[in-house]
Amino acid sequence: MYQKLVRKEVMGILEKEVGSFLEKFLTPIEKIWQPSDMLPDPSSDEFKHDLEEIQTFAREMPYDLFVTLIGDCITEEALPSYESWLMGVDGINQEEKVGWANWVRAWTAEENRHGDLLNKYLYLCGRVNMREVEITTQYLINDGFDLGTSMDPYRNFIYTSFQETATNISHRRVGTLAKQSGNGKLAKMCGVIAADEARHAKAYKHFVAKILEIDPSEMILAFEDMMRKKIVMPAHLMRQSGQKAGELWGHFSDAAQRCMVYTGQDYINIMKDLLDEWKIEHVKGLTEKAEKAQEYLMKLPARLQKITDRVSTPDLQFQFNWVKS
Repeated sequence: MYQKLVRKEVMGILEKEVGSFLEKFLTPIEKIWQPSDMLPDPSSDEFKHDLEEIQTFAREMPYDLFVTLIGDCITEEALPSYESWLMGVDGINQEEKVGWANWVRAWTAEENRHGDLLNKYLYLCGRVNMREVEITTQYLINDGFDLGTSMDPYRNFIYTSFQETATNISHRRVGTLAKQSGNGKLAKMCGVIAADEARHAKAYKHFVAKILEIDPSEMILAFEDMMRKKIVMPAHLMRQSGQKAGELWGHFSDAAQRCMVYTGQDYINIMKDLLDEWKIEHVKGLTEKAEKAQEYLMKLPARLQKITDRVSTPDLQFQFNWVKS
């Protein structure tokens, strides 16, 4: 007979393995790359040459691609919001120095480098109105966000599995497009960030897989709930000066879609990958309600595909305050 488990109980069971999670999915601070490793050294004789190279390639980047790079940076810069959210999740005691709280801090510390690197790159490139970027970042942190997860660890792990995968795709694609134009420095920056995101996605997907072994029905129901709500990106309340919260997000999404960095098709593909990764179709021992949720999840990609095939992306470029005219 199925026995419903309390979330904190399941988190307590997994917390015993957090030490191994840290070793498996994160890199020691002394060994991992730092932003200064990727940026030109101001004390070097080559600094002026490197700076000119960065600025030349930045001027040549297509507008939508450049805007997507800036938006990715802003998303990464707002990371303090994400840590404060995760620290409040059921089963995480932020006063502890070990366990889940240690994971959240260590994960945040790795992620924090991404915004640092991209922010410095944008500052050096000379094409960005940094004050406007900083305004958007401050608004994004100030406005907060609602991911639809509440304080439920199951929903939060579903969300981070999806979001980290999406972020990996976005950074990797920007890097690929930069490399095609000869912009090797930016390509390397985006590549190392994307690699971090891939590791982090692997971690959160592992957490979900472990919970599916312990509490399959509740995890399936959490997965269904998140997909019915739709996964929103953490920067969905993005705005620029003079706007209300969320007014800029659609324009940013359109730019990312036009330059094929992150598309509606990617959303569907991530969904398919998660269904395969977690073998959702083959999960057994479910309650009747969870079986219906399982059926819904397996049919969802095809439903989303029909919708996506009918949607067109606006051709008109929006003028972002972030980019110098």
